[in-house]
Parts: sequence; structure tokens; C-alpha cells
Amino acid sequence: MFVLGEYRIEGRRASEIAASVERAVGAGELQPGEVLPPLRELAVYLEVNPNTVASAYRTLRDRGVIETAGRRGSRVRPRPASAPRETLRVEAPPGVRDASDGNPDPALLPPLERALAEAAAHSARRPALYGTPAVDEELAALARAAFAADGVPAGPVAVTSGSLDAIERVLAAHLRPGDTVAVEDPGWGSLLDLIPALGLRPAPVGVDDEGPLPGELTRALQEGARAVIVTDRAQNPTGAAVSRARATELRTLLAGQPGVLLIEDDHGHGIVDLPLHPLSGVTDHWALVRSTAKAYGPDLRLAVLTGDALTVDRVAGRQRLGPGWISHLLQDTVTHLWRTSAIDPAAVAGAYDRRREGLIRALAERGVRARGRSGMNVWVQVPDETGAVSRLLHAGWAVAPGARFRLHSPPGIRITVSCLSDDDIVPMADAVAAATGPGEARRYE
Repeated sequence: MFVLGEYRIEGRRASEIAASVERAVGAGELQPGEVLPPLRELAVYLEVNPNTVASAYRTLRDRGVIETAGRRGSRVRPRPASAPRETLRVEAPPGVRDASDGNPDPALLPPLERALAEAAAHSARRPALYGTPAVDEELAALARAAFAADGVPAGPVAVTSGSLDAIERVLAAHLRPGDTVAVEDPGWGSLLDLIPALGLRPAPVGVDDEGPLPGELTRALQEGARAVIVTDRAQNPTGAAVSRARATELRTLLAGQPGVLLIEDDHGHGIVDLPLHPLSGVTDHWALVRSTAKAYGPDLRLAVLTGDALTVDRVAGRQRLGPGWISHLLQDTVTHLWRTSAIDPAAVAGAYDRRREGLIRALAERGVRARGRSGMNVWVQVPDETGAVSRLLHAGWAVAPGARFRLHSPPGIRITVSCLSDDDIVPMADAVAAATGPGEARRYE
């Protein structure tokens, strides 16, 4: 091991060395601007090949943890990678329309008054006290029935505080720092933050409209990925949805890797009318997560997950040592919303489809290729991400910079269509076409 200040860098493999440095950065034990040891010097102390340290440093540079400044060596970046990608955003000033935030349309969310009132009345009759089962029986039954209707394998049900909380708990139940996780690229920014925060290494997997590309997932698995995270529908930011044919390919691929942990994020449940084609059940350990955020409102902070018995038991066991359970007031609220069919999923999906497809069609008419098979986002690949965001802001539209969602994929912008009306489609398309096209040629003396 090598002592750097008060911290000891350790590891024998490149992934272990990189994870050791990243843990220290995330914990504040290595400060921004702190110089790392020369790779040959560190290799001598760790008794590894210099190429191993070079690979570790390359990984840290690729993930934005460190930067290399020529003769001054490698040092921790001023904004370490543990800083949330949410900071890579555009603030919409007054008069600018915000199509960047990823929020659902409030008009499509259900009213909560009756559901909250019933939850409060239920609490008055039978208050949830210590010793109450963590998961409400009716909520679990409704969740299990919905999973079964979509072909998800049988398994116990747990409740967490949203999708990211569920994914974190499942990863922690099986992986150790330094392990590699195959993630979609471009993909959900918060997840791309979470992976290194847990001391894990992301392996980017490209995505087309039908989901993760089998060839790229094969490469990630061959390089040692111990877990795979797939968004089934309404992939953020591209809108991809796993098709039946793609699901068959991915299931066949994963069946040959039974020791790999599979996590499926079906956050699009309730806002997408495309069928679910689950991958779960072909590996020994798996979990499928559904959040209420997009269909019922982000403030409900509730997700249900199912999976193999060991995984769900580990998640529930660790949860008992922390928060204990998710508020039964929230669980009862969601139960009421589900039992009374508080939203019409087909109508909600149709509203988002009309806006999303309308924008994609209008962009195509202007020579701009955009992606968005499902959900509430449209992804546009651009040659100059910063310039496109800036020009759109000047034109009165705030969009999300693609850097929030990318590892190695090309630059792009994400447009959330939730805020758009039918009358906004053409002006938005005009603005995007103008912002992403070639700029006026200029000569400077």
C-alpha cells in the first residue's frame, strides 16, 4: 500500500486501485487538487506492474475523478466525480421555458386528497407501531398481481424510498467496492453518480431504441461485470424500450452468466403503453423495481421491488437496520391509488406519446434526427453540446446538457416534453434545428 497524507492507496488490480482512490475522494480523505504519486512509484510500493497503475489512473481520468497536467502529474479534480451530475444543469431564467427537469406533467398526476384522507383514517384505526410488518399486505398483493400480469417471475415484495434507493440496496446486497457494473450509456445521471459513490466501476453499454446493445453487454460481461442494470421502458434519457426480440437476445446472453446480478428498472410503469418484456429469472440473483414517481408524483417517494428470495431478504434485512420501513401512510396512499385506478395509464401514455412523437416528427422535417420510443424525454445527438444548450437558452428554451447522462457516448441534449403543448411543438423544433445546425462561418484576423 502507499500512504498519501493520511490515506493509504491499496489494491493489486487496476479496478481495486481505482476504487481505493475513488473511495478516498468521495470520503474527503483526498482533497481536490491533491497530487497522486507517479505511477511508477506507486507500482513499486504496491508491487504491481506499472501498466496496472496506468490502467487505474486511466479509469479515474475517464470517470472524471482525476486530471493529468503534464509534468505536474495527476491530481484530484477540483470537482470530483462524487459531485452529483445534477449540478450539470441549466437554470431557466424568467421568461425561459424549462424543458430540462425530467418532471412529469402535474396535470397528468392524480389528485391525492382522498388517498391521503383514507391513509390518515386507516392510521387512526390501526396505527403503525414498532413490530408492524414492513410491507402492507394489500400493497404487496397489488404489486405482486401487477408483476405477474407482466410476466415477472414470482418472488417476495419489498418497499423502498424510490428506485435509486432500491437499486443501491440491491447492489450493496451482492457487490463489493471495485466490482464492475454494466450500465446504459447514455443513462440515468443519478445512477451514474451512485455507482462510483458505492466504490463500484461503471462499464458503459450502448443503447438503441430497443434497449442495451447485446454486443456491448457481451463485452462488458467478458471484461468482468458482476452486475447489469437495464431500464425496461422510458429509458432516461433516450426513451428506449426493450423489445420482445431484444429481450430474447439479452435473456439468452444472461442465461450463460448465471452468477451475474440483474437489476431491471421499470420506472415507466403507468406512463408507457408498450408491453414489458422482463429479463428477470435467467440469473441466480435479480430484482425488478417499479417507482411511483413518474405516474403518481415524485414526492410519494415509494418503489416496490421483487426478486429472488435471497436478494429481497438481504435488502429487507439491511433496511431493518436503517430506516426500518417505508411510512405506512405512504404505503396506504399508494394502495388507495392503485386499488381505485386513480390514473388511466393509456391516457397518460397517450398524452406523452403525442407530444414526444410530435416533436420527433417536427425535428425530422427539419433534418434533425431525434430519439424517443417511449416516456417523456427526447434525446438529440449534437456536435457541440455546450453550444446547443447555450443557443437554445438564448432562444427561450432550457434543455438538459447530455453530459449529465453520458460516460463515453457522443454529446447530446435531453428535452423533456412534459411541459410542451401542441402549440409548442413547432417553435421548439425550429429552435432545436437552429441551435444544433452548423453555425455561421466567420473569419477572424
